[in-house]
Amino acid sequence: MTGPIFDPPGAAPRATTRVVAATRAGVSFGSALAIAISWSVNHSILWAIVHGILSWLYVVYYALTR
Repeated sequence: MTGPIFDPPGAAPRATTRVVAATRAGVSFGSALAIAISWSVNHSILWAIVHGILSWLYVVYYALTR
């Protein structure tokens, strides 16, 4: 989502919209983190792409094995 969050007067906040936005932000951060870790370890674009797709799974794996 871009721009300010605007809830019209009298409207209840939509929790699902905010959850979806937070989930997307978490997924994109997880992908970026996985790509950065993968590149620093392997120096391979192919592995960085694969680990970016796996995102948080690779980040957790890396944290547990290092």
